Amino acid sequence: MTTTRRSTIALAIFFLVLSISGSALVWAEQAPAPAAPAAAAPAPPPKIDSGDTAWLLTSSALVLLMTAPGLALFYGGMVRSKNALGTIMQSFIILALISVQWVLWGYSLAFGPDKGGIVGGLEWIGLQGVGLQPNPDYGATVPHQAYMVFQLMFAVITPALITGAFAERMKFSSFIVFTLAWATFIYDPLAHWVWGTGGWLKNRGALDFAGGTVVHISSGVSALAAALIMGKRKGYGHEPLRPHNLPLTVTGAALLWFGWFGFNAGSAISAGALATSAFVVTNTATAAAALGWMFSEWAARGKPTVLGAASGAVAGLVAITPASGYVTPMASIVIGAVAGFLCYTACNVKTKLGYDDSLDVVGVHGVGGTWGALATGFFATKTINPDGGDGLLYGNPGQVGIQIVAIVASWVLAFVGTTIILKIIDAVMGLRVSADEEMAGLDLSQHSETAYALEGQATVGSGGR
Repeated sequence: MTTTRRSTIALAIFFLVLSISGSALVWAEQAPAPAAPAAAAPAPPPKIDSGDTAWLLTSSALVLLMTAPGLALFYGGMVRSKNALGTIMQSFIILALISVQWVLWGYSLAFGPDKGGIVGGLEWIGLQGVGLQPNPDYGATVPHQAYMVFQLMFAVITPALITGAFAERMKFSSFIVFTLAWATFIYDPLAHWVWGTGGWLKNRGALDFAGGTVVHISSGVSALAAALIMGKRKGYGHEPLRPHNLPLTVTGAALLWFGWFGFNAGSAISAGALATSAFVVTNTATAAAALGWMFSEWAARGKPTVLGAASGAVAGLVAITPASGYVTPMASIVIGAVAGFLCYTACNVKTKLGYDDSLDVVGVHGVGGTWGALATGFFATKTINPDGGDGLLYGNPGQVGIQIVAIVASWVLAFVGTTIILKIIDAVMGLRVSADEEMAGLDLSQHSETAYALEGQATVGSGGR
């Protein structure tokens, strides 16, 4: 093979390789680049569910109804006629006071960013950061403000419950100062302990679905402190201090029963199976407690009373509150029936102990709330609420110990804190009306009004009209 031919062949091979390489390069440039690994898709933002929101707002209105008119009428009928308006006024004005306090600082202290498990910070003061989008910690399917206003109604009724202990003898000005101080220094921190993100009792696993510790133990134990510090009403133990209008009281109890469905079933936040379960056990326990109180009284005194049946129903509502999102209907019968007997007994023991708890707040809310919180540790089951816990009867005796810790902590905070608040107010401005004002009644002495004007009798006070 000649040199020229070899060179021609080599040159042809070179151009062939060059052509193939060039074609490959062009193809590589034109071909789509291999897809890069897909980045993780961002989590979708929380979505508001209109059904859940409607249920929560409706429940908020039901809980509001529990205070005014429910509790106002329940308490108002049990006092003497000269104190009816004054007693109703206390429940009514608390709705106004706490509605403003909660927006300004109360909600932030109770549910704001955690500060050491003890209290929420002031980052949400004036509802800063509490908008119309969901907060996953407090209801992922409802606006944050819907959750806020629902919790407001709990903050309203709790100090209103305490007023039954010092009914017929506290100065209205002192009552206002006490309500604001108590809500700020007792209710708001305790709500954070039990329900707030980071609260120390919540972190320990304490179960309180709708307020056995936060609402009922706190109010019942604070009522005990108030009754001891305020002293007895004039004539207590020497003259009859009977309810003046039992139909009013029974009407109030019925409204409490009705509104309590918002209290307990509303605490499920969403409208679904858990809300349904809480609704059913609330009604069942209430009925069982009304019967338990009635039969206990019937056996002890020979006759059942209307006041006893109404009080028993309220005792059942109190006892089932912490357990309502965790227990079965059969367990609720036991919880309610025992509550009826225990609270009836406790209300009769007070006369032997010598303190004047005017409207039995200690016996119904203190004892009923304590029993309910403890019973939750016995009867709770994850078959009802997987996010809750199992109790003693479902293989977890440790839950009883956790509930006892929550009960003791609530008792100590409420009793010590209330004692301090009342002592300071008494030293600065006094707690009780004068003896003459008490004899005249709170309606006239504090408000210049009367609840019942006889025909032809001049009405005292116009109420601004």
